[in-house]
Amino acid sequence: MYRKILVALENSRADESLLPHVTELAKRLHSQLLLVHVADGWVARNFEQLKLAESQEMKDDRNYLMETAAKLRAAGLEVSAHLALGDPPTEIIRTAEREQCDLIAMTMHGHRLVGDLIFGSTIHEVRHRTTVPVLLVRAAGK
Repeated sequence: MYRKILVALENSRADESLLPHVTELAKRLHSQLLLVHVADGWVARNFEQLKLAESQEMKDDRNYLMETAAKLRAAGLEVSAHLALGDPPTEIIRTAEREQCDLIAMTMHGHRLVGDLIFGSTIHEVRHRTTVPVLLVRAAGK
C-alpha cells in the first residue's frame, strides 16, 4: 500500500516521536523511506537565486539527514535522504509529488489557538494542498 513514505524531519527532538512509527510501518509494509528536511533560513531560501555558499544550517541539516539515514539503513530499511531549500510546505509537497510518495509522515506539536496559527502552518498547508495521504504523529512532551 505505501511503497514510498516521505518522512518530514525537523532536526529536533520531535523526530524522536516520528521515527519509531515510520520505522515500524516501513518494516511491516516493506516500504522505502525518503527522509526530507527543509532548510528555511535566509541563505537556504536565497541559495539558488544569489548563488550563495552553503550555510552552517544547511551543512548541519545535511549531516543530520545522513546520520539518521545511516541508522535506519543499519536497521535493515531502504532509505534515501533529501535536503530541500526554501518554504517547508511547498518543498515537502513538491518532493512528495516528484518522488511519487504514497504517504507523508510529519510530527504535530499540539499547540493551541495562537500557537496553531504561528507554528502549525506547515502541517496546515501540507494537508490542505496535497493529494498524498498524511500521517501525523504527536511529538512527545518536553
